[in-house]
Amino acid sequence: MHLRAGNTRAAMGVRLVLAFNRAVSPPSVGALMAKRAEDSSAFVQQMRFVGRAGGLVKALRGFKKSHHTVPDAVNASTTGFLAKLCADELAEEAENFFQQARAAFGYKRKDLTLEVTSPTAVLSAKDFTLELAYALEDTDPASYAVTRALHGLRSGDFTATQECEAVFAGQFSELAFVLTKGAPVEAVIDAVEGLERDDDAPLSVEYPSDCRDCTLAVAGVSATVRFDGAELAMVFARSGSPRELLEAFVAVREAFALSKRPVLAGLLK
Repeated sequence: MHLRAGNTRAAMGVRLVLAFNRAVSPPSVGALMAKRAEDSSAFVQQMRFVGRAGGLVKALRGFKKSHHTVPDAVNASTTGFLAKLCADELAEEAENFFQQARAAFGYKRKDLTLEVTSPTAVLSAKDFTLELAYALEDTDPASYAVTRALHGLRSGDFTATQECEAVFAGQFSELAFVLTKGAPVEAVIDAVEGLERDDDAPLSVEYPSDCRDCTLAVAGVSATVRFDGAELAMVFARSGSPRELLEAFVAVREAFALSKRPVLAGLLK
């Protein structure tokens, strides 16, 4: 495949994304973590594992049907209302993670702290940071979303430990890279749309009218690549542990490379 003549701006944007991915993409799963600070500091501000869940506001323990009303908008008032409603669930989940981490990793009191300020909680350990956050859904304020984000991993070996597997099994479905210096979303979209089409396994890109982000996909691959100019995320169909997501990332990268589509292969090279 070749970029159409004159698509200079798109090519420049893609080259920036390609350079970033060459910096963060390792020959092995362990190297992805171990060499992150050394090799990708100019490109990556943070790498994190993200998990998402949610439910109906009226199903939260703090919601009393006799005198509470389901939110119909997202604003400071309803966000504060949610903070009160989800306090029990948030505190319970955060405490469970605290106790599991303490037992699994053999942490002492000084090795980890838990701060709960509904609707958020932060578990800070010597090997990682875990953040929990509740928020109303913008498109459906009667529902809430729970986001779990694991970041600040101290070493590449952490995700391969049995302890990490036990504490975080089945928790995450996204592997995200926050870029120090990104690329224009429009440039990536233009580059993909400027490619000659190959009907046997077409590369596709989806995006909203304001081009605030784009999602890349290729037929036969179960994960998608989401890019918003500042963050690149691999989104998987099935949740797993950090180790499983890193292994899946490598497998997806190889599958994209085998597609023989330079732009897609380059994004994950």
